[in-house]
Amino acid sequence: MATNILVIGASRGIGLELVRQYLDAGDRVIATARDDAALERLRALGAVPLKLDVANPASVSGLAWLLDGEKLDTAIYVAGVMSHGNALVPPTQPDFDHVMHTNVLGAMQAIPQVLPLVEAAQGRFAVISSDMGLMSGVSSSHSWTYRASKAALNMVVAAARHDYPQAILVALSPGWVQTDMGGSSAPLSVQTSVTALRATLARLTPADSGRFFGIDGQPLAGW
Repeated sequence: MATNILVIGASRGIGLELVRQYLDAGDRVIATARDDAALERLRALGAVPLKLDVANPASVSGLAWLLDGEKLDTAIYVAGVMSHGNALVPPTQPDFDHVMHTNVLGAMQAIPQVLPLVEAAQGRFAVISSDMGLMSGVSSSHSWTYRASKAALNMVVAAARHDYPQAILVALSPGWVQTDMGGSSAPLSVQTSVTALRATLARLTPADSGRFFGIDGQPLAGW
């Protein structure tokens, strides 16, 4: 049976592949992007495109109005940016703000607008996090602003799930993926990662709400 899917941040990489795979499965997909070229690509695939810049609070504040009472079986917050550097040098304020606005604030703004629509369908909402957001087993300070943003995003999920008991809210790691962010040396193709993410989403139960899952579909401990 076809379901309603929302992908936030679908201009390329994991977000775009999620759109492709869900459309191929016969689902109706609403997908967001920032620029007109990406919106046209989404439209050509058969998705319902919505213009949205998650790094711009004013843009995200209108998301509920754009969705206009949709019931969402699955919503996925994919939008994210990488930041390099380490603890030997402090991040600049513009870099810190850009990473935190996109990876954390955007999700925190989207949740109160999207989760009621997910609850209406008793569906699921996932944020794409990262193994680099794990508090255990940290091997270096490489990309420390990005690491901090993903750790914060995991906390957003753990906290917010208490206010939306009729939805399943989780964080998912896509693994190390061959995207613009992950680079060509990453071991996972975008297609493989997205197939695994969709499989994990499909088998979630209410008991999983608030948890962080690895690319193998297993909950991650020590985060």
